[in-house]
Amino acid sequence: MNETSSPHDAALKAAQDKVMQGAFADALTALAPVLKAEPDHGEALYMAAVCQRYLERFDEAAATLEKLQTVQPEFGRAWQEEGHLRRALSQNERALSAYARACQYNPALTASWAAQADILAAMGRAPDSAAARAQGERVAALPKPLIAVMHHLYEGQLLRAETLCRTFLKANPKHVEAMRLLAEIGVRFNVTDDAEFLLESALEFEPDNVQVRLDYIQVLRKRQKFAAALEQARALLERDPDSPVFLSHFAIEAMQTGDYETALAAFDRVLETLPHDPATLTSRGHALKTAGESEKAIASYTAALESQPAHADAWYALANLKTYRFSDDELAAMERSEADGALSHAQRIHLSFALGKAYEDREDFENAFAAYARGNDLKRRQTRYTSDQMEEELEAQKTLCTPELFAKQSGKGHDDPAPIFIVGLPRAGSTLLEQILASHSQVDGTLELPNILATAHGLRGRDRSDRTRYPRILHEMEADELAALGQRYIEETAIHRKGAPFFTDKMPNNFRHIALIRLILPNAKIIDARRHPMACCFSGFKQLFAEGQEFTYGLEEIGRYYRAYVDLMDHWDAVQPGAVLRVIHEDVVDDIETQVRRILDFCGLPFEQACIDFHKTRREVRTASSEQVRQPLYRSGLEQWKAFEPFLDPLKTALGPALTDWRRDTRPSHAA
Repeated sequence: MNETSSPHDAALKAAQDKVMQGAFADALTALAPVLKAEPDHGEALYMAAVCQRYLERFDEAAATLEKLQTVQPEFGRAWQEEGHLRRALSQNERALSAYARACQYNPALTASWAAQADILAAMGRAPDSAAARAQGERVAALPKPLIAVMHHLYEGQLLRAETLCRTFLKANPKHVEAMRLLAEIGVRFNVTDDAEFLLESALEFEPDNVQVRLDYIQVLRKRQKFAAALEQARALLERDPDSPVFLSHFAIEAMQTGDYETALAAFDRVLETLPHDPATLTSRGHALKTAGESEKAIASYTAALESQPAHADAWYALANLKTYRFSDDELAAMERSEADGALSHAQRIHLSFALGKAYEDREDFENAFAAYARGNDLKRRQTRYTSDQMEEELEAQKTLCTPELFAKQSGKGHDDPAPIFIVGLPRAGSTLLEQILASHSQVDGTLELPNILATAHGLRGRDRSDRTRYPRILHEMEADELAALGQRYIEETAIHRKGAPFFTDKMPNNFRHIALIRLILPNAKIIDARRHPMACCFSGFKQLFAEGQEFTYGLEEIGRYYRAYVDLMDHWDAVQPGAVLRVIHEDVVDDIETQVRRILDFCGLPFEQACIDFHKTRREVRTASSEQVRQPLYRSGLEQWKAFEPFLDPLKTALGPALTDWRRDTRPSHAA
C-alpha cells in the first residue's frame, strides 16, 4: 500500500464515513471518481467490495475482489473480505481457505482468526478450531499500538510501522513483541544488523519465546551467520527432540553450514513422523542438489509431487536444476494445477517459471515466453523496486565517488589481500568464474556474501530521506574507520573459508559498491563478470531468484539495470583505472585457457590445470547454475535468447546503447 498522501484521500475518507454510517450505496458513489481516475486503487477497491457485499450484489463483490487480489495479491484484508463474501454465500470451505490466506498475509486480522475458529468448530475440527481461536486471542491481547504496527507492517506501510513501533518501545523498552516487530521491519528494510541485535536482546528477556528464536534463526541465516543459526536451532531441538518443526529448522541450518549428512539425517527423521510431507521432501531435495547428488534430488522432488501434485515449489525445483526435462504427463499435471483457482500467489509464481522451462524444452517459445511473463508479472507485484530509484542510487555513486575521493582516502583501509570479488549481474557467468577460481589450490570458493551490502546499508544510517548520505560519508571517514570496516569484513567472512590464503565473494550487486571495497580493502581483487546483454538479461528474466534481484522481474527493468551497470562500471574504470578485470563470458566459453591465465595472472596466482578442469571439482554450489558448472563448457547456451527475440523489443529499447557497446575494454590489467 502507498505510504504517501493521495489526491483521493478526501474521497476515500468520505466513503469510509458512509460505510461507518451503513450508507453503502452512497459510499459507492463517493468511490466512483476514485476508481475512474485510478482503477487499480487498492483501498478503493477494498471498500467497494465491502459495500457490494452489504448490498448483496455478490457477483459484483466477487469481481471487485478478484481485481483487487490481482493488483495486490498479499493484501490480507482483501482475503478477509473474500472470506466474508464466501461465508455469506454459504461456501464455507472457500471461506475457510480465504480466511487462512488473510491470516498468512496479515496475522493481525483477528476477525479472520475468529471466523476460522467458528467454521472449524462447525466442521467438527475442535483442535484446529481451538488453535485458531487462541491465535486470534493472542493478537487481540496485544496493546492497541502494536496491533496498528502489525497492520501497517503487513500492508507494506513500513515507515509508519517503524515510527509507531519505535514510539511504543521508547515507553516500553523491554516489550518483547514490540522488539520482534521492529526486527521484522528492519529485515524488510534490509537492516539486518539492527534486527539481529533486537532479537538477541528479546531472547535475553524471554529465552523460552519460540517465535522470537525462530525469527532470530532466520535473521542469522540472512546474515550468513550459519554456525550461530545452527546453535539456535539446536537449542530448540534440545527442548523437544521429536518436534518435526524444530527438526526441520535444525536440518535447514545444518545444510547451510555444509553438514549435509546431518541435514539429511534430520530430514529423514521428520519423514518418519510425516512420511509424505511435500515441504520436507522438497527441502531434502535442495540439500541433495547442493551437495551434487542430482539424481537423488530429483527422486526427492518427485516424491513431493506424488504426495501433493500441486506443490509448485517442487515443480520449480525440478525446473531450476536446468538439466531436467519434464515429461508430457508432468507438463499436463502442471497445466491442471495452474488452472486450479486454489493456488496461492507464491505457488502461481513457482508454477509459471516451471511451465516456462517445460515449454522452452519443447521449443514452444510462444507459450514459454507467456509463462515466464506471467511469473514475472506476479513476482513484480510483490516488490517495491523502481528503476528510477535504482538509477538515482547509481548516479550518486558516479557523482560522489570521484578521483578526489580516492586521492584523499586511498591506502587507509585494511591491507588483507585475501578477498577476490566477482561482481556484475546475475546469470552473467559469475558462478563459472567462482568455480574456476575455487578449483585453484590457494582459493576457497564461498557464497554470495552479504557483508559489503550490509556495510553500505549501515553507512546510509536511519534517515532514509537523506538519499546520498552513503556514499557521501566515504569522504568524511577517518583512516581507522575505513581499516576497521575492512577488518570486520575479513573477520565476519572467516566462517566461510577453509584455510586457503584467498577466497571468492561472488555477490553480483557489489558492483554498486566498488568505491567502498577499494577504500576498506585496497588489496582485494575485483573481477567484473560480463555477458552479452540480451543473453544475460533474458536469462535473468527466466530465473526466479530466492530473494533480491528485484530488477529482473520485467524486461524494461532489467534492461535499464544492465545499462546503468555498464555506465557505472565505465565510471569505476575512469576513476580507478586497472582496478577491475573485465571477463566476458563468451570469451571464456570460446577460449577457456587464455581467460583462465588472464584471471590467475590478475589475482597473482600461479597457473593450475585444475582451473581449466573446473567441472571435476567437487564442492557445494548454491546458485541456479549449480548443475551447469559441474559440466564441461558448451556453446549451446550462449544464444538461447534468440529463439525469444520476437518478444524482446522492450528489452532492446531499455538497453539503448548498451545493446551494442557492452564489451568495452577487456585487455589484461593489474590493480592500481
